[in-house]
Formats: sequence, structure tokens, C-alpha cells
Amino acid sequence: MRHGNKNNHLGRTTSHRKAMLANMATSLILHKRITTTLAKAKVLRGYVEPLLTKSKSDTTHSRRIVFSYLQDKDAVTILFREIAEKIATRPGGYTRIIKLENRLGDNAEMAMIELVDYNTVYGVDTAAAAKKSTRRRGASAKAKTAAPVAAEEAVVAEEVKEAPVAETEAPATPEAEEKGE
Repeated sequence: MRHGNKNNHLGRTTSHRKAMLANMATSLILHKRITTTLAKAKVLRGYVEPLLTKSKSDTTHSRRIVFSYLQDKDAVTILFREIAEKIATRPGGYTRIIKLENRLGDNAEMAMIELVDYNTVYGVDTAAAAKKSTRRRGASAKAKTAAPVAAEEAVVAEEVKEAPVAETEAPATPEAEEKGE
């Protein structure tokens, strides 16, 4: 009986499952986003998120533990250098699973698993909108209209400073250069 054994074995032996998850985790770290079946994506999330948490503390011990799972030096280097910086302030939930259309061949449920901090497709407009904030008390109407004028004057002043350049005539041909003309 399998009382309390809730992990998905994905129809594979232990060694095959470990090798497959290590390869998928390496691909996720290198490419930041992979497409796979929904079942594999859910198992991969449970496999890779503890490794991402380990990467927050850059010690020799944590690097060796992560390497024992991944068996890929390049992936470990990228994980501890680039990815660890981006996820440093995030308290978990480093990956996102997005369901896709079923696969044509066998109608398997497909999903895309990606690192949350490396999203480049969607959510960009919401991030820009979050930065925009209004101040209801601060500056008066005069200060608001005067600020753009001052900025324009500064730009014009910079252009004037760059404009007067001493012009010297360069020799037209190499022969003239040799003669000193």
C-alpha cells in the first residue's frame, strides 16, 4: 500500500527520474523558461525551488550541494551569479507554471515553467504603471509648469556649450601631408 506517498514518479525508475529532473532543472536555469508536460512541470517545481533557495547563500557547501543535484558547472555558475541576485529579496515562489494547449500527438496537458524574475513577455505594463505615482499635496500649479521650462533651458544650454568647436583643416591627400601643406 502507498499510504502517504504523494510524490509523482512519472512512470520512471528512480535513477531515470533523477537524471531527467536534473536535466530539466539545468535547462530551466540556462534558458529561464522551458515547455514540458504539466505533470513534469509540477514535479520540477518541487525539485528546483529548494536549489534556488540554496543559491541565495553563496558558500562552498551550498555550491557543492547544488552541484550534486545538477551535475553541470555552467548551470551552477549562472545560478549563483545571475539568478541568486535577482531572487535575493523574494521569499519563495521562484517559478511560475502556465498551462498551454494540449499536445497534438497524444493530447497531453502541456505547460510552460519559467523563472518569475525573468519574465519578458507579459506584465511589463503593470510594472510601469506601479512606478507611476501621483502626489496630491506637494507642489503647486506654478512649480509644475515652471519645471519643464527649466529643463528645456538646461538642454538648450548644453547644446550651446557643445556647438563652438575649433575647426582645423586637415590635409586632403597623403601627398599633401608629406609635403606639409
